[in-house]
Amino acid sequence: MQDFTPQDSMATPVEETMATPIEDKMATPVEEEMATPIQDKMATPDEDKMETPDEEKTLALTQYEDKTATPYENNEVALPEAQPNKRRKKKSIVWEHFTIETVSAGCRRACCNQCKQSFAYSTGAKVAGTSHLKRHIAKGTCPALLRNQNNSQSSPYTPSPRGGSSSNPPKRRYRTPSTPQIMFDPDRCRHEIARMIIMHDYPLHMVEHPGFVAFVQNLQPRFNMVSFNTVQGDCVATYLMEKQSLTKFIEGIPGRVCLTLDMWTSSQSVGYVFITGHFIDADWKLHRRLLNVVMEPYPDSDTVLSHAVAVCLHDWSLESKLFSITYDRPLSEAALANLRPLIPIKNPHILNGQLLVGNCIARTLSSIATEVLAAGGDTVKKIRDSVKYVKTSESHEEKFLELKNQLQVPSERTLSLDDQTQWNTTYEMLVAASELKEVFSCLDTSDSDYKHAPSLEDWKQVDTLCTYLKLIFDAANILTTTSNPTAVTFFHEVWRIQTELVRTITSEDPFISSLTKVMQDRIEKYWKNCSLALATAVVMDPRFKMKLVEFSFNKIYGEEAPTFIKIVDDGIHELFHEYLTLPLPLTPTYADDGTGGANVKTEDSQGGTLLTDNGLTDFDMYIMETTSQQMKSELDQYLDESLLPRVHEFDVLGWWKLNKMKYPTLSKMARDILSIPVSTVPSESVFDTIAKEMDQYRSSLRPETVEALICAKDWMQHGSAEAPNNALVRMEY
Repeated sequence: MQDFTPQDSMATPVEETMATPIEDKMATPVEEEMATPIQDKMATPDEDKMETPDEEKTLALTQYEDKTATPYENNEVALPEAQPNKRRKKKSIVWEHFTIETVSAGCRRACCNQCKQSFAYSTGAKVAGTSHLKRHIAKGTCPALLRNQNNSQSSPYTPSPRGGSSSNPPKRRYRTPSTPQIMFDPDRCRHEIARMIIMHDYPLHMVEHPGFVAFVQNLQPRFNMVSFNTVQGDCVATYLMEKQSLTKFIEGIPGRVCLTLDMWTSSQSVGYVFITGHFIDADWKLHRRLLNVVMEPYPDSDTVLSHAVAVCLHDWSLESKLFSITYDRPLSEAALANLRPLIPIKNPHILNGQLLVGNCIARTLSSIATEVLAAGGDTVKKIRDSVKYVKTSESHEEKFLELKNQLQVPSERTLSLDDQTQWNTTYEMLVAASELKEVFSCLDTSDSDYKHAPSLEDWKQVDTLCTYLKLIFDAANILTTTSNPTAVTFFHEVWRIQTELVRTITSEDPFISSLTKVMQDRIEKYWKNCSLALATAVVMDPRFKMKLVEFSFNKIYGEEAPTFIKIVDDGIHELFHEYLTLPLPLTPTYADDGTGGANVKTEDSQGGTLLTDNGLTDFDMYIMETTSQQMKSELDQYLDESLLPRVHEFDVLGWWKLNKMKYPTLSKMARDILSIPVSTVPSESVFDTIAKEMDQYRSSLRPETVEALICAKDWMQHGSAEAPNNALVRMEY
């Protein structure tokens, strides 16, 4: 904006007709005609306040001066067309809606252009002002103006031609005292563009798209649109700021971190390993954060996952904090051999790796559902074709609904075609069709074009498929309806599925028998790999402890149950002994653990340094050696206590938070065990039947940029642990 001096405001009549674009963009109370510096000083901040009698006298004086002063005295250029005795145009915006009419000598009234009502304006030398006129327009008391506003809101938007038109010239804008002064900050604009691209998965090249460039230039012509390389650097800078905040947050957690690995494919035959960290903070809240997206050129290699985990551990300094790993697909023995040593070598506390590896429950359930649907593939296709016949024709659907009403079928379900990449949609399609099979049978007899009618045997098979898919669907649906599904929940779900399959595997129906055998093989494989992790989590729930493990194992294993129960019991005690080697509750590790240690005074309390480490390290060792039996009884005491009532909304983490002083060592073990995740995928991918694939655009970007875009989006959705600094680190590639 150019400097605005009193000389600039003294417009000649020529300047009056030649309004430059710069004048149009200046939202200042510039008059269309000449205003002297004296008049500018006399204008009050509130434009709506009209001229007082003193102003009338000033206007008369101005007219007199216009008649007697030379053009040079008025700082104007003399032109033949000039009319020096013309009155100053009124500034108030109300005069766009009112016209002054002379009623009689010395009496003038303001007439509303919309509703034609008249209002007092001046009588003799007395001027009424414009406050009442403004109320009429701005406060909504003018009925004609209200009608026009309602009509304009209901009518569709039609863009006006560029530059306006001769019949509707652009109106000059005035700055009012309520208009906020917003400073233009180009760095802030760049920062927000980077955040927009990250949050909404927009392509980085959008900043070079002509339509977007034109849009931004119309919003703010002063902003210089950034290039692809610049916005790529801004996105990476935003990622680094968010990562710095998350790093500080993770450094402050008192427990360990569990990792999940999810492999994505791409059209370029390279893989991307999504590594997510799960941990419980000092306030006993469970967190989930995407830590890395590691590009692996050979996704089928036996070292791909171990390499990605090693990168993550080094990147976040988690070598001493890793507790368990959950992966998303079956691994070879060689891959497991490469993966398992990552914890025992760096951290010998965790049962020699027995809690290191576990299958993803979502992938396991999806593979079972896929095999069930494949077993009844021909029948599923007939149902899909029947639903397609109804849903792809409006007349067919109307006829189908008419038959449903005539038959008075009580089902409230509606037919919908399935998405074959989401097995839950196929299950829901089969359930809806099964409940409406009477309508399909009637449609077969009343519509000669309907050629896809399933037979009675087909409908019987559909009912069988729905029965066994429901077992899987109910378990998988917990992953989508629960914010943090726990191992405790899925111990019960897997046990429930196993129990049902054992009951029906001896069925005389060959289809049911073969179906349940396939399902049981998958479940048993998952149980073999994950039962210890699931069972230890159950033991850490004061509502169940070892009692639910004993009950469930007896149902599953029968006479062999005592052997498996002993494995769990020995594992729990072995793990507890490993935690006994960690610092005692009065060491700094516990002093900062949540609110429990925050109030412990170490330096200023009576007794001086008795609660510090100065000179008492050997004392800690002495305590552990002489009271090992007492510390072990902490676990036994917990197990021997009676079970808590099984309330539905029980907060396991909240219970341990309240009892961490009673069970100082056991609570640390519970914190890590209860953070073990059972699924590697987000809730929207629980029912996927195919592996996730990186889109072609992101596959073309640098691996570092892909990681920055995906991780930063995850962190923004969860919110930063600390308020980040908005200053951008300038980075270009």
